Amino acid sequence: MRCLGNPLGRRGFMTVGAFGGLGLTMGDLFRQRALADQKQYDFLEAKAESVIHIYLPGGIAHQETFDPKPYSPLEYRGELKPIKTKTGDIFSETVPRLAGISDRLTVIRSMSHGEAAHERGTHNMFTGYKPSPALIFPSFGSVVSHEYGPRNDLPPYVAVPSTANEFAGTGYLSSSYGPFSLGADPANAGFRVQDLNLTNGVDAARFQRRRSALDAVNSYFADKQKSDNIAAMDTFYQRAYSLISSDKAREAFNIEAEDAAMRDRYGRNAAGQRLLMARRLVESGVRFVTVTYGGWDMHNQISAGMRRDMPPLDQALAALIEDLESRGLLSKTLVMVSSEFGRTPKINNEAGRDHWPKVFSVMLAGGGVKGGMVYGASDATATEPEFDPVSPEDLATTMYQLLGIVADKELMSPGDRPIEICDGGKVIQDILA
Repeated sequence: MRCLGNPLGRRGFMTVGAFGGLGLTMGDLFRQRALADQKQYDFLEAKAESVIHIYLPGGIAHQETFDPKPYSPLEYRGELKPIKTKTGDIFSETVPRLAGISDRLTVIRSMSHGEAAHERGTHNMFTGYKPSPALIFPSFGSVVSHEYGPRNDLPPYVAVPSTANEFAGTGYLSSSYGPFSLGADPANAGFRVQDLNLTNGVDAARFQRRRSALDAVNSYFADKQKSDNIAAMDTFYQRAYSLISSDKAREAFNIEAEDAAMRDRYGRNAAGQRLLMARRLVESGVRFVTVTYGGWDMHNQISAGMRRDMPPLDQALAALIEDLESRGLLSKTLVMVSSEFGRTPKINNEAGRDHWPKVFSVMLAGGGVKGGMVYGASDATATEPEFDPVSPEDLATTMYQLLGIVADKELMSPGDRPIEICDGGKVIQDILA
């Protein structure tokens, strides 16, 4: 299959990126393929039109969330109590609101991979690939951006509040498919998206200064390449200016326009306002939103840490799912909650848990996924999968199928080497609605 190239090219955008000191952050946001550059591929029938990927960095404990082990010894099960869900299963006491809407959720309790280091586990869970010393693979959001492009004059891939990590970017794809980072937390007083005035759009003089600075970069290119790149930048800037100046874009990012009662329902905190922003974005047309929240690397005092940090997330997630459903958006929006790995089966000497990639949990809702389901299982001490293990490749392949993207389609990496979007994964058929 043919892979359409970027007219500016990866090296050109990397050179532009070197001028970050000039304030060229907008290029990270809106370097998108020309809208007229229509893709020439056949797609699967999509059940999901958008994805909200809620990423919990550090490695959240499956035992203290979706996979408690009440019958294992105390040193394995920990201090927190199990609670019964609406569908008769058990979750941890940390997620009572999610337990109350378990009929809308699918929990995978048998996620598994072999990477116990944060960076390597993160690469797995953002790309569906094992880390490689030779290549960084594109993140889910960048693949979606590549395959579908913008919709409704909004960037296809948005990071809330900022790019989650180095593996949330474009990998070997052009940086034109990178995330639009808000650059600020929607929970902050006076929240403002970088480069976007929610009242008046873009300051034209400032915008022109940025464009002039980028034009200057072309002095480093040979004449023909210089001409080609200036033309590409002209197209990019015309469209970027149009996008970030549009009423639709400003309204999507204007969380202050949200009803006060709805803001309270999500929670007036980082978890609540980030997820509320994610709902506003997918409702407006953004295809892929990555929300990063919290720090879950709890090597000590895990019970206290989970009691402290989970309530805002539990409230916000439940509000998000109910809100999407009430607006008719849940059936076409896939909500995915993941982390780079889980935590050790046994409580350590510091009353915490350490890194554990052998088995952990992922929560899904909407977007063509069944509700009221637990898929797979860990063993009695949450040490390894008991049955139906799921790999990052399987999860990625399933997500792509729901979006209508052929997971084994080949994209072109540097050196004109074809690389499959996801290699070796299988669709988790039993969780599909």
